Amino acid sequence: MSQDASQPSDTPQDTRTGAPPSRKSAWAAGGVTFAGVLMGMNGILHILQGIAAIAKDDVYAVVGDYMYRINLTGWGWILVMLGAVTAVTGWGILTREAWARLTGILIAALSIIAQFMFLPYAPLWGLIVIAVDLFVIWALSVYKPDTVHV
Repeated sequence: MSQDASQPSDTPQDTRTGAPPSRKSAWAAGGVTFAGVLMGMNGILHILQGIAAIAKDDVYAVVGDYMYRINLTGWGWILVMLGAVTAVTGWGILTREAWARLTGILIAALSIIAQFMFLPYAPLWGLIVIAVDLFVIWALSVYKPDTVHV
């Protein structure tokens, strides 16, 4: 008896290649790759932003009374360190390192907090980075890597 092509087969799939990825998992995998690229770029931009704050305090406008006021040199060093860790984590995400997903989520959350506190110095840029970090957290949270590798 011949089986109709529209009916699912009862024969097992070849375990060496596995089932083709679903559209949802392909989306998530693409999102993770994009999140890795964004984290790498965000890290480099954090470093440059931090260097600008360290090198010349007149790059950013002086802010009056702000609850989270730290001098710009302090902000510069915070951004340089955060940027270095962010860039390394972005590379780890792109190379699919096991530690990188959770670290990426934590670093993106720290970046959101830092950019919120830095809003008076660069408001538009801070909001853009916060939006990027929210995407990174989403992409790294929904991605479920395959647990079986052959």
